[in-house]
Amino acid sequence: MPASNGVPLNWYLILSAILFCLGIAGFLYRRNVITVFMSIELMLNAVNLSFVTFSYQFKQVDGHIFTFFVMVVAAAEAAVGLAIILTVFKNRQTLQVDDVNSLKN
Repeated sequence: MPASNGVPLNWYLILSAILFCLGIAGFLYRRNVITVFMSIELMLNAVNLSFVTFSYQFKQVDGHIFTFFVMVVAAAEAAVGLAIILTVFKNRQTLQVDDVNSLKN
């Protein structure tokens, strides 16, 4: 069943799966804290795309509400996460995951 713009809903789900897999790959294989952080955000946005796609398909507003809450949590996570990243960089002078492996100085 195509969407109003002619794009089938399956394509949105395939795009969401591709974005989620790219986020997983970035999270697992990159060693920079900023890249890992961006990969987590990419995975959250892929899930949001799936929520909106299913919400459109089933003609319910639940997916949009879940997407709103995921975006609120992602915004809070971005603020707290960037503050932690800046503090780690200030104390350790590096953003490599392997170099930041303990909580002690």
